[in-house]
Amino acid sequence: MTDRQRVPRQASERRDEAADDFLPVPGISSHIAMDSATVERGLTTLVLTVVELLRQLMERQAIRRIDQGDLTDEQIEQVGSTLMALDNRMSELCDHFEVAREELNLDLGPLGALLPRD
Repeated sequence: MTDRQRVPRQASERRDEAADDFLPVPGISSHIAMDSATVERGLTTLVLTVVELLRQLMERQAIRRIDQGDLTDEQIEQVGSTLMALDNRMSELCDHFEVAREELNLDLGPLGALLPRD
């Protein structure tokens, strides 16, 4: 039987093979030790990082539109007020959850940090 004539494996067979790639190592626990406080803090930091990313993207887009002359003076004032209020709210959320704004970033390995360093 050639490679082209082989019958595709069932999904359950593929899962079993994948599980074999992760055989337990003697002396190392297969359980991950997590406490709820660590998980909660990590999740909070992740959510705030995403919110901060969106805030920065909105700010950059607003600056681009202002530089292009797409906005009236009234719209520029409204965008500026909205962005300042959003920045203040972000600071309040960080204070509430006891997360420093410097912690709001993700290391993307070779790509660098998710958020630019200001």
